Amino acid sequence: MSEPLKASVRDRVGKGAARELRREGLVPAVIYGEKKSPLSIALSSKDTTRAIHAGGFLSHVITVEVDGEGHRVIPRDYQLDPVKDKLVHVDFLRVGANTRLTVEVPVHFENEEASPGLKRGGVLNIVRHTVEVHCPASAIPESFTIDLTGVDVGDSLHVSAITMPANVKPTITDRDFTIATIAAPSALRSEESEAADEAEEAEEDETEEDEE
Repeated sequence: MSEPLKASVRDRVGKGAARELRREGLVPAVIYGEKKSPLSIALSSKDTTRAIHAGGFLSHVITVEVDGEGHRVIPRDYQLDPVKDKLVHVDFLRVGANTRLTVEVPVHFENEEASPGLKRGGVLNIVRHTVEVHCPASAIPESFTIDLTGVDVGDSLHVSAITMPANVKPTITDRDFTIATIAAPSALRSEESEAADEAEEAEEDETEEDEE
């Protein structure tokens, strides 16, 4: 998001004041962190909702312009009305020069046409659409890419298949967790299932003959 979100300082807080803001097309929010006092603000509900729908809202450092003063922040949470599905509150974390964050980065796949497994009708089964990482606020990856070249049916793709910058580390470090697998095509799975059933029936027949 290149355009800053414009905001103004909230003079009053509380449920009544928040309801009044929403009636005016605004959404209450707060900026906190960096050992500074929380700053209660009001944002345009329309502009903020548009920013959320644009994608990556919780993983991008943005600027919130409060009464003309820019604040570098990252959105950490937002709440929606459970009935009307409208935005009711946003939390922003101040971003300093040495701030490190835990964020979820989307995973993309490339070279599907070079995967023997997919060419044979296999299915890309995505286990994790994002990978949670710990990284500097100034170096949040836009996405990770996994190359599917040479990947065949039955193969698994793990987090080790992702080349991460030196200052970016996955939050899960005790195992090489799975990102995706190439599942067998349904026709092949059916054939394998039928073969397994036939083998099981043959074993049962042999067992019955032995008992006789």
